[in-house]
Amino acid sequence: GLVQGNRLLALLQDWTAPWPGDIDFDKLPIPFRTIATDLSSGAPVVLEKGSLPRAIRASAAVPGLFAPFKVDGRTLVDGGLVSNLPVQMARDMGADIVIAVNVASPLDDPSNLDSPAAVTQQMVTILMNQNLAAQKALLGQRDVLLEPDLGDLSFTDFSNARRGVQLGYTAAEGIAPRLAALALPPDAWDQYIAARETHSARFEPKRIDAIEIHASGRIPPAYIKQYLRTREGDTYDAEAINRDLSQLSTTGNFESVTQDVVTENGRSVLKIDAQEKSWGPQFLLFGFGMSTTFDGKGAFNLQLGHRYPWLTQSGLEWRNDIVLGSTQAKWHTELRQPVLDRLGFYIAPYLEYGRKHVDIYPDSSPTRSTTPLTAVRVDTALAGVDLGLPIGRLGEFRVGANYQQVRYYSDYLIGAASNGKFSASVQQPVVRAELTIDQLDDPLFPRKGYYFNAVNQLSFGGTDNSFDDVHGKALWAGSYGRHTLNLAAEGAMTYNDHRTSGSVSGGLGFTLGGFQRLSAYAPDQFSGNYLLYGRITYLNDLREFVLPGLRTTVFGSSLEVGDVWLRRRNFGSGPYKSSASLFIGGNSVIGPLYFGVAAAPQGVWNIYLQLGRVF
Repeated sequence: GLVQGNRLLALLQDWTAPWPGDIDFDKLPIPFRTIATDLSSGAPVVLEKGSLPRAIRASAAVPGLFAPFKVDGRTLVDGGLVSNLPVQMARDMGADIVIAVNVASPLDDPSNLDSPAAVTQQMVTILMNQNLAAQKALLGQRDVLLEPDLGDLSFTDFSNARRGVQLGYTAAEGIAPRLAALALPPDAWDQYIAARETHSARFEPKRIDAIEIHASGRIPPAYIKQYLRTREGDTYDAEAINRDLSQLSTTGNFESVTQDVVTENGRSVLKIDAQEKSWGPQFLLFGFGMSTTFDGKGAFNLQLGHRYPWLTQSGLEWRNDIVLGSTQAKWHTELRQPVLDRLGFYIAPYLEYGRKHVDIYPDSSPTRSTTPLTAVRVDTALAGVDLGLPIGRLGEFRVGANYQQVRYYSDYLIGAASNGKFSASVQQPVVRAELTIDQLDDPLFPRKGYYFNAVNQLSFGGTDNSFDDVHGKALWAGSYGRHTLNLAAEGAMTYNDHRTSGSVSGGLGFTLGGFQRLSAYAPDQFSGNYLLYGRITYLNDLREFVLPGLRTTVFGSSLEVGDVWLRRRNFGSGPYKSSASLFIGGNSVIGPLYFGVAAAPQGVWNIYLQLGRVF
């Protein structure tokens, strides 16, 4: 399915927390049934006992949209495929009068089926409508059939749920006299409500007597338990447990993590079921970005990531990141070994090698020209080890040391600088510290939250031209309805450097250019040893207009200002570069996708396309 449905299940568990995980649905305040379809046989499955949230989740597993769900060993999907209006099921429960509500979506015009999701929805609607007539035929004169006029509202149109509620309310008002005839007298109604409340009070908060963890695959139960703050003897709190399990889900190791409380031999047992991803154990990440200017200059970046978690039972993970672009190539490989499991610490030895072509622009030009003065090839190699320390749910802190070697070669030279060819190198041991706080709800199109990252590197020893640097960036996102505002700022500088005043060495590692990094310019077009940057971005969630292949569609615009400098004496001097952009994008099955156009003063234009995450 396009959606695993883990958050839906957690929400259902929060709402149904008072009821045991193995209850007879006849014992609920209102007797309940739901119907699902056995994916292996196509037979209807009436769910009448067990876990209430699991039963609801299984009956809502629309094929192709929500992943199928297992209940008692059977793989189930939406029951609408076999009985979308289960009148007979209500009769079997003893109902004398049935109030049936038909909310089946109307078939769409074939010309509107412009995406895999739309075709899937049409197919499911056809199957549901085929069994609808047979169930309607079971309704008698005393029964009530309610069919709201849904118009173009479909069963996947979650963002318009309130509109669907109103349409149902309007339809009920239209037959109010028939419904009023079925109403109880006031005294009888009060007695009924009192009896329901007494019935509900029988299900008091449960005390957890035991915890059982089932983990499929290589990940040991002890790893899962360290994320669970609930202990034996605690009162069952579905919301708190689901918060812990959602944190476990963000590790990327699991396809689903679910919980239930069942009664065994008079004891309340909390059962955690963690299903490792069925795809794996190795994973690949992909990202591709390209841009072109109106004068024919283009740039691209291809990113490939490799993750191999749980090489050992102790949790050793191997990570590789490769960047191949029009101006750069880089490979970073890292091992992560957990230590002090309860605290979440890890040790991460790593190696990195990179090569990039850096255009050099004059700091002192009154117009801050976008024509490079010269260019340098920078080769960087480093080896190091970090200690990672998580900061609760906020982020992490890494501290460590590495040895780095940076070599500079003249690449091509222009005009008067053609006699200035040079080569240089820096070798230095470095201690580094990095703090990351990440509370954004989405890394590319955040609607709420904040992000902060700061890195400080201090050299000790090494060659005479060694240097230190510090780099920080922050982002805040806030929303009102469908409207979102992002504010971003970034600063970086090299300091305590021992270079000559005419040198252009240093790291040259601070860059601007690319989407949301002075969008009118090519990715990493400007490099230097000092950087200042700011951005304001507006996003509009186009809820009624979802592009084919996207789960959501976002329209955005941004205003940006910033620059980089080679030398400290020019740090902060203007005029700054600026950029304005318009873009449209969203989240697809294979990751984020966006397309946009940006402009800057002096006739600078850029068109860009990005597919997949930047990592």
